[in-house]
Amino acid sequence: MPTREAHLGPIDVYIFSNSGSSFQSGQFNEDMIPTVGFNMRKITKGNVTIKLWDIGGQPRFRSMWERYCRGVSAIVYMVDAADQEKIEASKNELHNLLDKPQLQGIPVLVLGNKRDLPGALDEKELIEKMNLSAIQDREICCYSISCKEKDNIDITLQWLIQHSKSRRS
Repeated sequence: MPTREAHLGPIDVYIFSNSGSSFQSGQFNEDMIPTVGFNMRKITKGNVTIKLWDIGGQPRFRSMWERYCRGVSAIVYMVDAADQEKIEASKNELHNLLDKPQLQGIPVLVLGNKRDLPGALDEKELIEKMNLSAIQDREICCYSISCKEKDNIDITLQWLIQHSKSRRS
């Protein structure tokens, strides 16, 4: 008897960044301007469609982040791993977001973009500087990526697919 792969519906993923999250379009564009408001793109990988909502990281949009996160499969929080001056502020924003009771239990994927640049933090340094080990109420994962070089993008998508499956079952 032939087996049929189950088709998962769209996975809603929200990316909060000020970090060059241009991987959503599948291509890197050095002239890309920062997200103002939000952009939505779909990526299909196998039998899964991932809807990526890129929500602007500017201060005036941060108050809206929580509203976009309710009921999502995963939260992706992208930081500029090469801009160490902003890591402390990024850490505070992430922890403030995850303190919202409505978001309890939603898995979080922290991405340190721009690993191709000199001085960029690696995963271990990101985990320490972002104080990710203090987050105990959900699964959290951290990858160092380069959107420009398309480095570690596939493993990121696999994590999202896996965590969508586990939240739906």
